[in-house]
Amino acid sequence: MSWTAVQRRQSLRILWSGQFLAIAGLTVLVPLLPFYLRELGATAGENSFWTGMALAAPAVTLCLTSPLWGRVGDRHGRKWMVARALFGLALSLFLMAMVQSPLALFLCRLLQGACGGVVDAASAYAASEAPEEERGQVLGKLQGATAAGSLFGPLIGGLLADVIGFRQLLLLMAVLTAASGVLTSVALRESKPKRVAKSEQGRVHHSFTRVFVEMLQHRRLRAFLIAGLLAQTGIYGLVTAFAPHVELLLGSSDRAASWVGILQALTWGAGLLGAAWWGKRNDRHSIENNMFWALALCGLSIALQALPQEASGLIPLRLLQGFAFAALLQSVFLAVAQETGRQSRGERIGAANSFLVLGQIIGPLLGGVLGGIWTTGAVFVAMGALFIVGALCMMCARIHIRPLGSDRSTAL
Repeated sequence: MSWTAVQRRQSLRILWSGQFLAIAGLTVLVPLLPFYLRELGATAGENSFWTGMALAAPAVTLCLTSPLWGRVGDRHGRKWMVARALFGLALSLFLMAMVQSPLALFLCRLLQGACGGVVDAASAYAASEAPEEERGQVLGKLQGATAAGSLFGPLIGGLLADVIGFRQLLLLMAVLTAASGVLTSVALRESKPKRVAKSEQGRVHHSFTRVFVEMLQHRRLRAFLIAGLLAQTGIYGLVTAFAPHVELLLGSSDRAASWVGILQALTWGAGLLGAAWWGKRNDRHSIENNMFWALALCGLSIALQALPQEASGLIPLRLLQGFAFAALLQSVFLAVAQETGRQSRGERIGAANSFLVLGQIIGPLLGGVLGGIWTTGAVFVAMGALFIVGALCMMCARIHIRPLGSDRSTAL
């Protein structure tokens, strides 16, 4: 049973608000981590170490657990995986508000990654419930929620942290996220999947190693996964170079923080506008073509950021970067949904997300190494080149590959 129009609008509102709150809750503290760690007792010499550890922790555990939660959702309901992720994030935020040491905060961030995964849970639910001809549009709107959360989360954090304090801010986000989890549990509806015979369940769910191998052996999905990993590596590789590059263009650090905030806001604002546009295009045109152009435009805009001599020259390039980047993750998830049977869709989307999260780990490490030997401009060119290589991968992608997974009778 597919969504009716009313159910679709209601479900999308619930998913959008939950994903927005989850991303806002994740990003509300990120720019303020060094300050919170200092409040927890980290010395000046320890602060950078614990900041790096706290930033990397969720990606590590999310990478390990994402396929597992996807498999649980396939078996017991994807709606409950969305609720589980929201409650898990709420618990993590609550515990982060209670910690008394940098080590405790680090452990809470590990828990956040292990129990979170709202984006892939919501994507698996939406890809399974939305009509095939509207999947791209639905995933595009969810990507818009990610962009909106990334835009407003740091703004909310910056404004409220000085007014109510770090702990109260985390508690507030925990309460709002938990409320979203309750709403999801009560109001979100899920169609009943076609029962799979026990004799077939072994063929539907394989070992996680085999799942990754199958996806990388699949010609079409291999191109999307590799291109997505390169994009994630490139975008997170800019983390270490972006602020120093802006400071270099300004000639001083007096206004650097303000400019970094403005440019980040513009980037995510453009992503918010672009997400739905790319989603509609994915329903109407080849996803490979859309992914190619998005990667090429994103790579070009990043590489060209090495050229301006003033910070204001970065504005149009950051707008283009944000608009183009909004297409990438949703396109990967849509391709996985198209090539996967319903009975294993959550597991495969979770595995894809796990693969892409590797870029969040590799990117900052690569950017840090390159930043130690190259200029910031050269780092931008290198990260942009990763996107261009991803675009070339998409040129080689083939269409009309048979559905991935053994549940071929129900594959779309």
